[in-house]
Amino acid sequence: MKTILLIEDNNDIRENMAEIIEMANYKVLTAADGKQGVELAMKQKPDLVVCDIMMPVLDGYGVLHMLHKNPDLKSVPFIFLSAMAERAEVRKGMELGADDYITKPCSGTELLNAIESRLKRADLARQQFSPDLEGVNNLIQSVSGAKALQDLVKDRDMNDYAKKHIIYVQGKEPFRLFYVNKGKIKTYKTNEDGKELITGLYSGGDFLGHIALLEGTNYKESAETLEESEITSIPRNEFEQLINSNQEVMKKFVQMLAKNVTEKEQQLLNLAYYSLRKKVADTILKIHHKYNVNNDGGHRIDMSRENLAQMAGTAKESLIRTLSDFKDEKLIDISQGSIVILNEKKLATMTN
Repeated sequence: MKTILLIEDNNDIRENMAEIIEMANYKVLTAADGKQGVELAMKQKPDLVVCDIMMPVLDGYGVLHMLHKNPDLKSVPFIFLSAMAERAEVRKGMELGADDYITKPCSGTELLNAIESRLKRADLARQQFSPDLEGVNNLIQSVSGAKALQDLVKDRDMNDYAKKHIIYVQGKEPFRLFYVNKGKIKTYKTNEDGKELITGLYSGGDFLGHIALLEGTNYKESAETLEESEITSIPRNEFEQLINSNQEVMKKFVQMLAKNVTEKEQQLLNLAYYSLRKKVADTILKIHHKYNVNNDGGHRIDMSRENLAQMAGTAKESLIRTLSDFKDEKLIDISQGSIVILNEKKLATMTN
């Protein structure tokens, strides 16, 4: 049961509001002035505070200031309650960090809607969502109660792609968001000489093409299947409608997918400063961790030498020599062209 702290100096208003909130199945704590309210908040750690502005001893602005100074209370949703409807008072309260503002007199429905909305947003902010279809569905449900993205994906045709099929091309305008049902995909950049650098690996549960859609730019890389894959595509206008319909959805969607930027920054640092041996070792481990769902030591890496070299940022011949050295050192084994990791710890601690 969520706990609501109601701080209001008018006895009749305080009792009426407390009764309404209790009827909605919340636990209610009450205080008759700001000082009592702050003391009660520090002791009971409520889930939300509803607070009048004009009160004796300590006014509502002072209460908000005191709570924001407390690390345990600064993220607690705060709703101002006041008979003053002047724009300046509303602005002052919101600038101080209030989450909402209700003008007295208010209906019970208005009060409860404000409380429910702010509690839901607070719960959402504390949740972590996986960057896949299930994670986004959980996000949408917690915000709007509707499986919005699932509705976009369900009942659509899942297209089957053969190995080495091009999904989209660097420099082209994006028209769709892609969702990988199963299979393995690579994204890569091509320079003027036609040389390729693999920038990302994707598998079942991952989205493709989202960065260009979010940025409103052309694709900055190409995407190609590494094996037979099953992919669902979502029209651009429907994706944009989804993320623009709710700010919380947009914020969380960007947070979940921002890790792609961090990974690319780390890849650039590796290419610039790592030795050949360390780059190859890290590439092997990255593929192993991405596609070896069960994390068993016998996972076979069957990616082509050309793709491995493109991912490591080195020449194919250099990669082959390094793999041969690793085999001699008993770090890996090579069977029918596939790589099997024998000593993951030594590969991970490879010095530069």
